[in-house]
Amino acid sequence: MTTETKKDVFYSDMLVRFSHCDPAGIIFYPHYFVMFNGLVEDWFNHALEINYADFITTRRMGLPMVNIQCDFVAPSKIGEVITLTLQLKRIGRSSLTLAVGAQLDQQKRITAQLTLCVFSFDTKRAVPIPDDLRQRLTDFQQGRLEHPWRQA
Repeated sequence: MTTETKKDVFYSDMLVRFSHCDPAGIIFYPHYFVMFNGLVEDWFNHALEINYADFITTRRMGLPMVNIQCDFVAPSKIGEVITLTLQLKRIGRSSLTLAVGAQLDQQKRITAQLTLCVFSFDTKRAVPIPDDLRQRLTDFQQGRLEHPWRQA
């Protein structure tokens, strides 16, 4: 897998595996949401340079998806290497909105808008975005965190 940050967009390549597919050999649609969750983890680790595992286990915070809107444009097939994309659209008090998608050779496969909230495992409630995370999000949104293609 390779990842890249160009300006304000994070890219990550993914092989469509047998386990992602239904009997027709195309991605079974709920797997896209699992892929998008993985994309957020990769974005944290590689673009924001915030250790996602530590965010969960040490800081005891999560980023559940609280709203999802999507359009399934074209099927993705087993064996294809699709490119997942992520762009930060909005930073709120305790939530953020992402535009995500998948494409193959510039052909859109799915586009989605995800709203994630910062959630405390201790209080079981949404909490304000921590200052260090807010700064990295702002830097990413303003295109200040470019990283060339690299193996993840």
